[in-house]
Amino acid sequence: MLIGIPKEIKPQEHRVALTPAGVAELTRSGHQVLVQSGAGAAIGFPDAAYQAAGARLVPDAAAVYAADLVFKVKEPQSEELPLLRAGQFLFCYLHLAAAPDLARALLERGVTAIAFETVEDARGRTPLLAPMSQIAGRMAIQAGMQALEMKNGGRGVLLAGVPGVPPGRVVVIGGGQVGANAARIAIGLGADVTLLERNLDKLQHYDDLYGGRLKTRFSNLTNVEECLAEADLVIGAVYVHGRRPPKLISRTLLQRMPDGAALVDVSIDQGGIAETSRPTTHADPFYVEEGVVHYCVANMPGAVARTSTLALAEATLPYLLRLAAGPRTAFENDRGFALGLNLAGGQVTHPGLAQDLGLPAADWHQCLP
Repeated sequence: MLIGIPKEIKPQEHRVALTPAGVAELTRSGHQVLVQSGAGAAIGFPDAAYQAAGARLVPDAAAVYAADLVFKVKEPQSEELPLLRAGQFLFCYLHLAAAPDLARALLERGVTAIAFETVEDARGRTPLLAPMSQIAGRMAIQAGMQALEMKNGGRGVLLAGVPGVPPGRVVVIGGGQVGANAARIAIGLGADVTLLERNLDKLQHYDDLYGGRLKTRFSNLTNVEECLAEADLVIGAVYVHGRRPPKLISRTLLQRMPDGAALVDVSIDQGGIAETSRPTTHADPFYVEEGVVHYCVANMPGAVARTSTLALAEATLPYLLRLAAGPRTAFENDRGFALGLNLAGGQVTHPGLAQDLGLPAADWHQCLP
């Protein structure tokens, strides 16, 4: 199969979908790989390394999008959409539940779109989302510390505290990969950390793991309200596979938080958990609403692009190899991989996404080219 690797053009996005090592694996398997010149240069993967691994360098995105399968990191931007065509495979992060206009555009073009974030393993986990969730969770505390600084509108609280002064209070909503990693970093700093989660088994796990260093509470409206009223920093870490997360933080609830408190809504790529959340960028990450500093960057791991690329490439390459060897066989042999199929043949094939978009869900077996 002919596989294209474009240079990412989303603002402040320096990740690349495939490393030279990945190119070598694909070419050894008999595939041809097109890499747009400069795709990995910013993070230490020069064109020469891709050439040495067997890739053919091409000068622009148009040449890359001539491939049968386009493999990238982030969802197509507006200028990339005209380059896509019917029957072409697109494999990347999509988050279409929060981007209905993009979903419609891809449907109109007849693209077969496979989303990293909805692929599941045998235990129902999301293996292609996990590495970026781990990074985003760890970054969330770092971003929150900056948001709490006076220069950004924060209340001037040091999460670690100092002798004689209590540490900052961190509330993590959601106990998945993002929440687990955010809690880990906050606990390591010495913050006063509370994690809210609806899965009692997860709460038991975190209680066993951290003991008295982490407070655990069942996630319901009453407990969320109580925790937010005293929080210095809130981490939104809720993920519903392929769907928009619930709006757990209303504007009214936000108004009850201390002035200068911070909200890092990691769930923003799926739409966010707060009514006041809207996407921001690495260049302009903060805004203040209802007295609370918001950080809502939708591609957080892009700030540490080399680490993110290496982690993502390790997770995605086995799936890419199977997809390139034969899409239908790959999906028929792995139901979890088939859940990554969001769109095919101009129809929505992921049930949860179809529900959020208000469209019928089609059987992928009937739609796959």
